[in-house]
Amino acid sequence: SSPVVLVDRIAAEQAGRLDLLVNCVWGGDPLTDWEHPLWEQDLETGLRLVRQAVETHVITSRFALPLLVARGTGLVVEVTDGNTARYRGSFFYDLAKSAVIRLAVAQAAELKPHGIAAVAITPGFLRSEAMLENFGVTEANWRDGAAQDPNFAHSETPAYLGRAVVALAADPDIMARSGRALATWDLYPEYGFTDVDGTQPDWSAHWADSLEAQYGPLGEPL
Repeated sequence: SSPVVLVDRIAAEQAGRLDLLVNCVWGGDPLTDWEHPLWEQDLETGLRLVRQAVETHVITSRFALPLLVARGTGLVVEVTDGNTARYRGSFFYDLAKSAVIRLAVAQAAELKPHGIAAVAITPGFLRSEAMLENFGVTEANWRDGAAQDPNFAHSETPAYLGRAVVALAADPDIMARSGRALATWDLYPEYGFTDVDGTQPDWSAHWADSLEAQYGPLGEPL
């Protein structure tokens, strides 16, 4: 199967060394129904979302973790959306994103004896290629998208999340964070990383200033 082929290739090319595993397969945006409750949704579509967003992570870890365990060091990162118990607005979306946090918790418990950390991490308003396309802008003129949604002015690039992961992977005390659900906005003050334009987006601060009155607090990190 393809996961086995991929892991075998990594092992061959890197002499068996794998230091960092980032599970971020998603592809669920077209499958998410934001308009209907569970009992009015298409079941197969919802279950497909869960398979894509959760089972893919489990499969990857199943075959890649032996490389980390063999070395006795490393970090597993589960990318999710949100790091609290707050409901995320759609049944299957919420189920998938919450389950990914639990994947980090479970892996942290099993990997602890082997000196390997596992965490979940969320970006804020992610300015992905798909989101740029959705707003009809490019990275060069992305701020024009704020005319459609003022919150877009507080978005962040995927590089911001990547730099957070790099900071975590380089932290000699990463085991102290193992099993936790983290966020870019909590990590940049400690590690000092910036987005590609030198800014330090803080979605939590923006939420508290502009969205909490309408939508309620984000909640406490898990």
